[in-house]
Amino acid sequence: MRTRVKICGITRIDDALAAVAAGADALGFVFYGPSPRNISLPQASAIFASLPPFVSKVALFVNPSREQVEEALSVLSIDVLQFHGDEDAVFCQSFNKPYLKAIRVQQDTDFAQLAEDYKLASGLLFDAFDSQQYGGTGHTFDWSLLPKQCPSPLILAGGLTVQNVCQAITETRPYAVDISSGVEQSKGLKDPQLIKQFIQEVTRGNDQ
Repeated sequence: MRTRVKICGITRIDDALAAVAAGADALGFVFYGPSPRNISLPQASAIFASLPPFVSKVALFVNPSREQVEEALSVLSIDVLQFHGDEDAVFCQSFNKPYLKAIRVQQDTDFAQLAEDYKLASGLLFDAFDSQQYGGTGHTFDWSLLPKQCPSPLILAGGLTVQNVCQAITETRPYAVDISSGVEQSKGLKDPQLIKQFIQEVTRGNDQ
C-alpha cells in the first residue's frame, strides 16, 4: 500500500500549491495560538480557495474550546479534524467529522488502550513527546515502540526529514507520514525543493 503524505503547518498559498504539485495527499493547517505555524481563519480561507480538488484539508487544534472548532467548521471546508492535545474521544467525535488523534509517544504509552479509547478515529498519529510543546518539535521517537498491528490507520510524525523518511517507512509501514519542520526554510515557511525531495523519498520507501 502506498504511504500517503501530509504536509503540515501550511501558512502560505505558494507553499500549499508547491506541496500539491509535489504530490502531497493532505495539507495541515494549525489553529493553535502558541505555534509559529498558527494561521487565522481568513488566511486559511484564502489558501483553501486556491486548492484544486482531491487534496484533503486537515485542521489541527490543541485543547480547543468547542466554539473554536465550530467556528472553523462554519467558515472552512475542512475535511478532517486533528486533535493534538489532551482531548478525550467524546469531544473529538462530537463534531460529526472525521478526526485524527495525535499521540505523543513515551516508553509507557499504552497503545492498546488508546486504540480502544479512540476506536472511532479515522487514524492515530504518533508523534514525539515533548513536555514543552505539542508537535512540531523536529525530534523523532523510538519507532520500535509502535505496535506491529494498529487497528486504526497509523500516521507517523515527529522529526521526519528527507534523510530518514525512507528508513521510517521501511521500519514502520505507516498508512501516512506527516511532516512540518522537516521541510521548512524557517518556522512556518516551507521549502518547495525539500517538499519535493521528501515525497521522492517516500516513494523510494514504498518501493522497498
